Amino acid sequence: MRKLFRTALSIISISFLVSCNGNTPGETSDEFKPSLNTDTECEITIVGSYDNFEALEAEFDRFNVYYPNVSLTYEKIDDYNNVIGSVLEREEKPNIFFSYTWMMGNSKYDSVIDHMENLSDSSLKLNLDCIRPGLLSHDSNNNVLMVPVFSRTYGTLVNENLFKKENLKVPETWTELLNVCKSFSDKGYKSPMMGYTAKSSSYLMNTIAYPSFVAELANNPTALNLANNLDPSAGQYLRSSLEKVKALVDNGAIDVEECDKIADNYNKVILRFFEGDVPMMVCAGDTVSGTKKRESQSEAFVASPFDYSFYPIPSTEKGGYFIDSPSIEFSINKRCDDLEMTREFMRFLVSTKELNNMASLKRLVTPTKEMSFDSVYAPFGKVPQERTFSPEVIGIKDPLTAQVRIAALKVGRKTLTVDEAVAQYGALRE
Repeated sequence: MRKLFRTALSIISISFLVSCNGNTPGETSDEFKPSLNTDTECEITIVGSYDNFEALEAEFDRFNVYYPNVSLTYEKIDDYNNVIGSVLEREEKPNIFFSYTWMMGNSKYDSVIDHMENLSDSSLKLNLDCIRPGLLSHDSNNNVLMVPVFSRTYGTLVNENLFKKENLKVPETWTELLNVCKSFSDKGYKSPMMGYTAKSSSYLMNTIAYPSFVAELANNPTALNLANNLDPSAGQYLRSSLEKVKALVDNGAIDVEECDKIADNYNKVILRFFEGDVPMMVCAGDTVSGTKKRESQSEAFVASPFDYSFYPIPSTEKGGYFIDSPSIEFSINKRCDDLEMTREFMRFLVSTKELNNMASLKRLVTPTKEMSFDSVYAPFGKVPQERTFSPEVIGIKDPLTAQVRIAALKVGRKTLTVDEAVAQYGALRE
């Protein structure tokens, strides 16, 4: 039945394309051109850490227009980061798998890296040029082993209706942010800015501090080298970022006890925001991706819907930063079965059209050069290039980011002063 449906879908879709522009797929420069026998029958499995991946499954159906007999499935792997190495070695090997830049150079993932195909090999004919260069990572041999399918950034969800109700303007500078938070506090809002701040994590505090620290290191190679090597002297470069965290807590913009009531950084953060009494909910784009689906799950939002958008946190007098970093990346398992069809699917997927389509369905930022923003991300489209940074291009390493997370958490919870956190850079522990 599934094959019959997809065959019918293929006929209908191709007929539609012909009727619209007089060409079948592959006859125009912007259409995918199959390079293999379209009657090929095989199975392709993609594994990852998402609970569900409807946006990818939509791409499966689009690919089946060209290859109706290829069965594509997505499989969620529990404890993904710890077991992906063994999953790649199992008898039924996955064809494509989630990968992350931080795996490179980490000996724990040497076997995983060893399974990755070189996607920059010209014989694969992948259109890597459609992706923003700052999102492509290269190994020591200048090979591209993973390709981003989504981009991540950091900011704050803004309840536009609350700002209109209280006759306040969404802040565009650091001074405006402090002033608007005070105005909301004076009007009885307990925590104008909220987010997930569990004792074992630091999403709220890190989202405030991390973009500023990236900007601090972007044009200072000496500071970057010290910070990556966890040199204690690099702590001084983190000071201004931590002072911003401290200022927001001290000035009542963030009520930590109120934030502690939020149970997780995804579902609970979104549902708490949808209660409608939070002016700004600080989070990463990965959390924003779940908002559309949860609108109908919130009784409060269904009863009183409101407009909302995702804004950069204005941490300077010029505005906020757009930290442009890969969220999810795909790698091909070069030891999988049906490798040629696996490459064909990746060639289909890695295009402006398909990546933009998938990002739109998932409500994440596309990794393509022709950025097509979901309307909720529209404020990031206004951030100028000089305040847009790609940590992977700058050369920021994971141990550095861990120090920022821990320092921001401890300063925000007042278990360390800014001076103490600065002095302990490189030796901070959860």
